[in-house]
Amino acid sequence: MIKIAFCDDDRDVLNDLHRLLALYRAEKNMEIDDSSFRSPLDLIAEIERGSRYDILFLDVLMPGENGIDAATEIRNYDKNAKIIFLTSSSEFAVQSYTVNAFYYQLKPLYTENFYRLMDSVLSLCKKEQASSLVLHSKNGITRIKPAQLEYCEVIHRTLFIHLVSGKVLECTGSLDELSKQLISYGSFLRPHRSYLVNLEYIQNLSYRAITMSCLAEIPIPRGKYNEIKNAFLEYAFLTDR
Repeated sequence: MIKIAFCDDDRDVLNDLHRLLALYRAEKNMEIDDSSFRSPLDLIAEIERGSRYDILFLDVLMPGENGIDAATEIRNYDKNAKIIFLTSSSEFAVQSYTVNAFYYQLKPLYTENFYRLMDSVLSLCKKEQASSLVLHSKNGITRIKPAQLEYCEVIHRTLFIHLVSGKVLECTGSLDELSKQLISYGSFLRPHRSYLVNLEYIQNLSYRAITMSCLAEIPIPRGKYNEIKNAFLEYAFLTDR
């Protein structure tokens, strides 16, 4: 389900946004969850607690902290949310792109403009969701492409995602859940209850261990070698065709 957060100190603006979203949601027959915040500090606090939003509508000029500064803080926790700035002035338009904003929309926001904007941002969200994986790591929410994942291991109930770049993400969740998310990609294998590997990056296979491209060794449980070898050879055959 798509999750949206509206943040504006003007209650009338929030009401208008809720009304427009309700109309859009009904017309498109979509499940979209929305939350409202009248202070950017409240929104940031909610994100710090682990809430994730696919789309953020942020007013630029708000008491206490403006939307650009709030977005800068939000990017420390979530680099993937689509940020749409709402303002009555184009003064901060250039600054908005320093936080990778999706759009800078001048007020008032009319129905036609709102629909066009939602169609565009939801189309991008769907494309990204279909070809990427969202991870909740210690450094915030990260979106990666499955091809970037070399292998994953569980240590004391914590997931360690090893990327091809050498970066390691320490994440919450279970290996069972991650395996279910990746099964449709066809290139992932779980050779051991504590490991998940990307078949694309297997460098060597022996009776005792799988050696990955980064030279990490994944233990092979007794009696599992033939099953793992067959899965690897099948994958290699299909990708070489």
